[in-house]
Amino acid sequence: MIEVSVQDVGNAKVLSITGDVDLYSSPEVRKELMALTDQKVKNILVDLNKVSYMDSSGVATLVEGLQQIGKYKGKLALFGLHSVVKEVFELSRLDKVFDIYPDQDSALEKLS
Repeated sequence: MIEVSVQDVGNAKVLSITGDVDLYSSPEVRKELMALTDQKVKNILVDLNKVSYMDSSGVATLVEGLQQIGKYKGKLALFGLHSVVKEVFELSRLDKVFDIYPDQDSALEKLS
């Protein structure tokens, strides 16, 4: 089961995900992420600290979010990737596309 929550932290909205992000759970992540981009939230941080597995559908959801936020010149960054999840981004070369930070503080620092 997946849990997705959003909270205001500094000058950003933090989308926190708990659980595996796969074909079955990625629609829930997409719903929350698209709600933020529909509101044209300027800075979105995605907290992946509690995600131990992500498949291609989860990655595709984040890519879609990045494309949407790019349309209005907002910023989307990821933080807290476990090695298995980080490897997915590295293998697909998406670590060069996304801004990825080790923790929330360093991500917030880059946004300000």
